[in-house]
Amino acid sequence: MTEARPSSDAVTRIFDALSQSTRVEAFRLLLRARPYGLPAGDIARLLAVPHNTMSTHLSLLERAGLVEARREGRSIIYAARLSQAVPVLGLLLAEMGLSLANPTGALEPAFPRLRPRAANDRTYNVLLLCSGNAARSVMAEAILSREGKGRFRAFSAGSHPKRRPHPMALSLLQSLGYETAGLASKSWDAFAAGGAPAMDFVITTCDTAARGSGPDFPGHPLKAHWGLPDPILVEGGEVEQRSAFLATYRHLAARVTAFVNLPFEQLDLASLKERLADIGAMDGATELTLNGQAAA
Repeated sequence: MTEARPSSDAVTRIFDALSQSTRVEAFRLLLRARPYGLPAGDIARLLAVPHNTMSTHLSLLERAGLVEARREGRSIIYAARLSQAVPVLGLLLAEMGLSLANPTGALEPAFPRLRPRAANDRTYNVLLLCSGNAARSVMAEAILSREGKGRFRAFSAGSHPKRRPHPMALSLLQSLGYETAGLASKSWDAFAAGGAPAMDFVITTCDTAARGSGPDFPGHPLKAHWGLPDPILVEGGEVEQRSAFLATYRHLAARVTAFVNLPFEQLDLASLKERLADIGAMDGATELTLNGQAAA
C-alpha cells in the first residue's frame, strides 16, 4: 500500500489559502526565509501591506497548514511549513506521471490516464458488494456499467439486501443521466448459485460485507475492498442526506474511473492487487480499507 494521499479537503484548503496574491507572495517570502522565518512586522513591511491586513492573511495561511507561528520575546515569528504543501504538490505531479524528484521525467502516473478500447480487449465481470445493496454498490454498478464502455459487465448484490435501492441513490443517478430501470437490491447468494456468471473481480464497498466470509463465487475472482461510509446512515435533514449521497457518488466515480483505465494486460497478479488496494485507499476510504484488514 502506498502512503496516504492528501484528501480533497486538504488540497482545497491549500489552494483557497493561495488564491490571493498577497498570501502567495507572503508564502514565497517565507519559503526563502526557511527555516527560521520572519517576524510578522517584517513580512508586512517587505510586502508593503498594512500590518492588520497582513495578520489576517498570515492567519489564513496558518489555518491551511502552510505556515506556523512562534513567539520570540514581543515578536510573532512566522515560518513556512512544507508538511502540508509538499504532499499536495507531489499528488498533482503524480497525476501527470511526474515527481518532485523528477518534475520533467516520464514516470508512471499515480492513476492511469484515459485509454480507448482496443479491438482485442476482453470483457471483465465485476461484482460490487455492500451489506444492503441499496446505495454504494448500486451506485457503483451504474457508474461502472457506463464508464466501462463495454469492457466491463457490472453486477451488484448485498449480504443482507434491502427490498429495493434507496430512493436518494436512484434520484441522484437519474439526475446525472444514468439508466436506473434495471437496478435492484439482491442477495449475493444469487451470484454463487449454479448458472451464475463467472466473476473476474469482486469488490466490497462497505466494511460489513468485507468482514463477512461470503459465498464462493464462480470464476476465482480477484477480491478488493473499497470501503466507504454508508450515506444512508447520515443524520440530519434532506440537505445533509443528499450531500452524503453526492459525496459517496464522487468517491465511487473516482475509483471506477481509475479502475477501468488500469493497464490490465501489463500487470501481473501482485501488481494488480496493489493497484486495486491503492484505488480503494483514495479519498473517503474507511479505516478498515486503509488498514488493509478486509477479508481476503
